Amino acid sequence: MIVLMLLAAGIGLGLWALAVWLMPPRPHLSTLMSRLNTTPAPPPLLTISQGGWAVRTGAPFTGWLRALGLPTRSVRQDLAVAERSADTHLAEKAALALTGLLLPAALALVLVLGGRPLPWAVPLGGSLACAVGGFLLPDATVRAEADRRRTAFRHALSAYLGLIHILLAGGSGVDGALSDAVEVGQGWSFQQLRRALSTARLTRTSPWTTLGQLGDELDVSELSELAAALSLAGTEGAKVRASLAAKAAAMRSRSSTEAEGKANAATERMALPGMLMAFGFIIFVFYPALTQITTSL
Repeated sequence: MIVLMLLAAGIGLGLWALAVWLMPPRPHLSTLMSRLNTTPAPPPLLTISQGGWAVRTGAPFTGWLRALGLPTRSVRQDLAVAERSADTHLAEKAALALTGLLLPAALALVLVLGGRPLPWAVPLGGSLACAVGGFLLPDATVRAEADRRRTAFRHALSAYLGLIHILLAGGSGVDGALSDAVEVGQGWSFQQLRRALSTARLTRTSPWTTLGQLGDELDVSELSELAAALSLAGTEGAKVRASLAAKAAAMRSRSSTEAEGKANAATERMALPGMLMAFGFIIFVFYPALTQITTSL
């Protein structure tokens, strides 16, 4: 019976995948008309990368996931920071969910062929749990990667503000300070800043406009605040050197506080393995005595 259920589930899943490939979902006419009437957004400053086997496996299911409203707005921002496309993300979610759904069933089939069948509820529950876990795993991975990059970007931005403050104190203009300071740093964060300033120079727009766009795409409020302050300095002649120095000091203080909090949390987590080992040692020592007492009673 379990073998027949697994074969029926596999045939039904294959027919569903074939139907999705032959008849992909089509957008509604009102959606297409709204795309024609809207003003195109500026091209994104962040680049994206493509995936591997998971993208090819889950590509037929991306249309269905998009029809469900996925990915959400917060996940889209995390994908932009992690430099991954939404289609790649949805394809990986579908592929991992499909893998998690079929892996326990395949294991149960191997046990049936080996003469040790499991109750039907065990592979069914395992398949559902693995499918849900595989579906949610890409979201957690992208969120962790985006948080790591945002933290690194804030560290680089505090150093960038310090360099701008030094150049402004030396008599450089706002545009010159922005361009000269960004050439000093290395890494992904300064690469994004250089791309934003290069885009502003090639498109003949103000650098604080592209920096503000980059801050919105990265969801880094400190960069958006920097763009607003530079806009006042560039358009109204406001003196921003003191405010930049104060903002850089505040960002360094915040970074040190966050690093101290993470270190304390890591120290607390390190105590858990020791507690478990001590508990296991106590059980190992006292278990023979307890069994002797219980058997003698």
